[in-house]
Amino acid sequence: MRLSKRIIELTELLHRDERDNIVLTIFWNSLYLAFFLLPLGINLSTPFFIVSIILGVVNIFKSQKKFFLYNKALLLFPVYFIVLSLSLVYTDNLSDGIELVQRSLSLLLFPIIFLFVKEDALTVRKLFNFLLLGLIVSFFINFAIAIHDSVLFVKGDDSIELTSISSLIETLILVWNFFIGAEFSVLVNPSYVSVYILLVLSYFLKKELITGIRFFIVTLLFLYLFLLASLAAYLILFMMSVLLIFAVKDTSKRYLMLIIFFLGLIVFLNNPRVFDFYSRVKSYENTTSYDHTASEKSRILTWQASLQLIKEAPFFGYGVGDANDVLIEKYKELGYIYNYQNRYNAHNQFLQTLLHTGIIGLGILVFIFVLLALRMKRSSNELAVLLILFISLMFESMLVRFNGIVFFSIVIPLLLKKRSILGSRIIRNNGIN
Repeated sequence: MRLSKRIIELTELLHRDERDNIVLTIFWNSLYLAFFLLPLGINLSTPFFIVSIILGVVNIFKSQKKFFLYNKALLLFPVYFIVLSLSLVYTDNLSDGIELVQRSLSLLLFPIIFLFVKEDALTVRKLFNFLLLGLIVSFFINFAIAIHDSVLFVKGDDSIELTSISSLIETLILVWNFFIGAEFSVLVNPSYVSVYILLVLSYFLKKELITGIRFFIVTLLFLYLFLLASLAAYLILFMMSVLLIFAVKDTSKRYLMLIIFFLGLIVFLNNPRVFDFYSRVKSYENTTSYDHTASEKSRILTWQASLQLIKEAPFFGYGVGDANDVLIEKYKELGYIYNYQNRYNAHNQFLQTLLHTGIIGLGILVFIFVLLALRMKRSSNELAVLLILFISLMFESMLVRFNGIVFFSIVIPLLLKKRSILGSRIIRNNGIN
């Protein structure tokens, strides 16, 4: 009797494990597809993120395991979400506030899901590989669109006459400046695509470029970054390169990498947007004559307006619904017409959080990165990942748009785990060969 009872129990356990495995298999496959589609447009990837959230919640209720207390750091984002939600109490614009809270649900759900989901090196490596595949596809789509728009630009400009070699060269230079200066990424905001590229690069640059496919991938990603012309991404790439170069113990290899680094630096600094950076920023106090070509100027004015508002309500902010409204009104008051017309947010997540929830929300967000820094100080690659995430939040309000929210709500919890595979071992494993 005892034997037959034990066999029945084992059979039920086996069937339960099979059901759980099916749930987790679909959960991870949905995440893979979502990461692949992420650089191609948030509307494409959203259904798969939703499916993975639903299945992750199902797994929580089906799981017989209790989450380990040593991973309680993953609960920081749910606490951040709760503080964000509580700010609805003192916000007037409830519709916008509730909309942002709904977009931020993944900050609550994914970290809790990962308390009950065990990932291995192969699983997380697939996330990188699917994201990489999506980046490659998005690069060629954007490249084709940019070529098409450049041709239309030349045809539509009556002043361009290809009557001589000099006029041809001038036209090529004009098209090149237009090609780079325009929004190269029309599918997703270039700042978000740059973060995806930098994270994938941090994975591939750990290993030597000993195969043709690996060399091609890294070259393509660098070209993509160059064409996106995100100055924040250039700054992160510069700091990453310095970290990785000085982590090389072989002196001869280090010197070779330094030479390649300075050659690459010259190329990136000759990007039209970088070359004109000083002329666009030096007169930022003139608020009546800037336009979309002076994004740095508008960003500086945005930070200036945000800081003035923060001084007026430092402790609780203005609430998740009213923060952008008061910021837009501040643009109007200060005469920042272009910012006012485009209804810009703070373009800095730390300032945005201060506007939303004051020093309470900021304290939670900063504490998350303090823990990340403590857990990712073991190698230059881990520090590079930390730099990517931290600096990207310094230049964009990435926890406002869904593609930034959902990406950070997955990546950071995986990094916060004490046995983090994404932050540690995953970067040391073999990738695509």
